Amino acid sequence: MRMFKGKWKKIKGKRKESAARTGVATIIPAAAVASEKNLKPKKRFRIRFRWVLLALLAAGSVGGYWMWPSKNRGDDTRWVSTAITFGSISQVVTATGEITPVNTINVGSQVSGIIERIFVDFNDVVERDQILLELDKSTLQASLDEAAARLRRAEAQRNLARSNFERDRKLFDDGFIARAELDASRTNWESLVQDYNSAKSQHDRAAANLGFATIRSPVAGTIISRKVDEGQTVSASLQAPDLFIVAEDLSKMQIATNISEADIGVIRQGQKVTFTVDAYPTKSFDGYVRQVRLSPSMTQNVVVYTVIIDVDNESLELMPGMTAFVTITVAEKDDVWKAANSAFLLRDLKRISDDPRVESGEMTARNTLAILRDGRVVLTPFRRGIITSVETEIIADGLQTGDRIITGRVGQAGANAPRPQQGGMRIGGGGGPGGGNSGRR
Repeated sequence: MRMFKGKWKKIKGKRKESAARTGVATIIPAAAVASEKNLKPKKRFRIRFRWVLLALLAAGSVGGYWMWPSKNRGDDTRWVSTAITFGSISQVVTATGEITPVNTINVGSQVSGIIERIFVDFNDVVERDQILLELDKSTLQASLDEAAARLRRAEAQRNLARSNFERDRKLFDDGFIARAELDASRTNWESLVQDYNSAKSQHDRAAANLGFATIRSPVAGTIISRKVDEGQTVSASLQAPDLFIVAEDLSKMQIATNISEADIGVIRQGQKVTFTVDAYPTKSFDGYVRQVRLSPSMTQNVVVYTVIIDVDNESLELMPGMTAFVTITVAEKDDVWKAANSAFLLRDLKRISDDPRVESGEMTARNTLAILRDGRVVLTPFRRGIITSVETEIIADGLQTGDRIITGRVGQAGANAPRPQQGGMRIGGGGGPGGGNSGRR
């Protein structure tokens, strides 16, 4: 047994030396393992205790390194931080809307009849009082002739009654007739005067209807729609039928867009607007807010308000009916300090600094930033300026180029992570839904 142990020690020593030189571990034979089991229990316990003790010391060192508060360690690589940048920032509201002419007139007909001739077509430029269409006038002319005949007859009867009244008045003055006869003569004359006035009104109406058979443009503009053809019958019984749509001036357009109630509070008259259309995807157009209408409407269970935007269209590139993707600039600043919104998620400064003002609650994550500067933590009071969907303006004294906002420690989770909101995610801005999704950039 002693001889076997001696040989085993020699073999084990040689294999350790070989493993140290080559870096390759050797395989211990099963017989050697079996011989180790034959060692005394007290010696085996000491060997195992040493290994367990070494493992506990190593685990305690690693755990203590990570569990020790990072504010007592000066290595800045252990901080999670977000850069502070210097530049411009703008708060905007986005939406969609339809481009329409500022003034659009539906040209209709006040009389019925068959369309005899049409003088204009789509896209024609017309002047004020220019003839657009004529109806068949034969029926209307006959009505005018009949009204003229009634007017002449009523005029003759009125003149005869006036002569009779003047003659009876002289006879009454001379005492040849009674007053009752004079009053009857006066009444007959006044009645026929009213008949004449009624006949004249009917004649004027018939003449006007004949004039209505000629449809004229009420304004100077462009024909953007023609809804009838020659030979078609126009029936103007209860409502005047639409024949043409005339846009008064296509060089002046407007956009009617819907803004949700969440964003309408920041919309003001005169604000700058930029927009694009699918017809010119690489070109941006300008406008301004002309009117914020107070009448609300409901779109997909969201209260929206109509905002009218004036657009200059001197080049006539924009056409009625185009969809505009609108960006309304609510606020804009240049040369400001700003950072991504994720930089403001820190909730507890006590994990960053042991400053007495932090411990007393005077400095909190709401009014103080933990700035990483040259490997040191600098507490800087601040307040927020313009807030967009991606970044926030920082108003603070003493900020420098290269400053970073500390948001946590490497390996830290839970304390500084944003808490999930209960309920559904709020999406908007725009524009609103529907005609416009409303949002901020």
